[in-house]
Amino acid sequence: MAGLVIANWKMHGSLELIAEFSKEWRALPRLTDVNAVLCPPAPYLASVSGALEGVALGAQNCADRIEGAFTGEVSVQMLSDLGCGYVIIGHSERRALYNETDAQVAVKAQLAIAQGLQAVVCVGETLAHRDADQQDKVVTEQLLRSLAEVPCENLVVAYEPVWAIGTGRTATPAQAEAMHGVIRECLQGHFGEAGAGIPVIYGGSVKPENAGVLFECDNIDGALVGGASLNANSFWQIASAASAGRA
Repeated sequence: MAGLVIANWKMHGSLELIAEFSKEWRALPRLTDVNAVLCPPAPYLASVSGALEGVALGAQNCADRIEGAFTGEVSVQMLSDLGCGYVIIGHSERRALYNETDAQVAVKAQLAIAQGLQAVVCVGETLAHRDADQQDKVVTEQLLRSLAEVPCENLVVAYEPVWAIGTGRTATPAQAEAMHGVIRECLQGHFGEAGAGIPVIYGGSVKPENAGVLFECDNIDGALVGGASLNANSFWQIASAASAGRA
């Protein structure tokens, strides 16, 4: 299985940044054995699509409706029209800041997969959950609710410990590997043998400095990268480490 590294630019970016990123990216060696995905803010999807080569396009969110009077929302059909192949669903910031529920995540994942997009469903525990040694229970229950009536085709699961996002803290390789093992076991219990083939990627302050050791873990198939993905060279180094880890 090729590694999967997804850049989540969150609410960062500009046409100037895209031009600079694209120029630097074209000067770097082409990656092998890894799927690199760039998820800029929605207004820049078309610009990124036309500026980069060797990188798939993804969105940071999608609506839980097909179409209608939903001002400000973006449907999966619109994302597909723009050339998106991936969409992040249920990121911890969406859950915490916009009260997105597991049920909404499940509907969004259903719509994305039906449209032919890769649905990247995010799950993770808070520091309070981990301190109480409840992380396995919390993540398993969240995952199963978020996958209600969701098919296993075109599905990716991203584990993002909430306490390690944008904090500079990172789950140790042992902690990340253990949780990925729990998630993989849950997926196989839910989907049967097909669950073994679903990529499980790690998101939580992934940087070039820690990417290599994370990707050496058997159950970590790639990464969901935040701040470190805003720089082309930094993102390339992480993607390159994923390629080496899958070798």
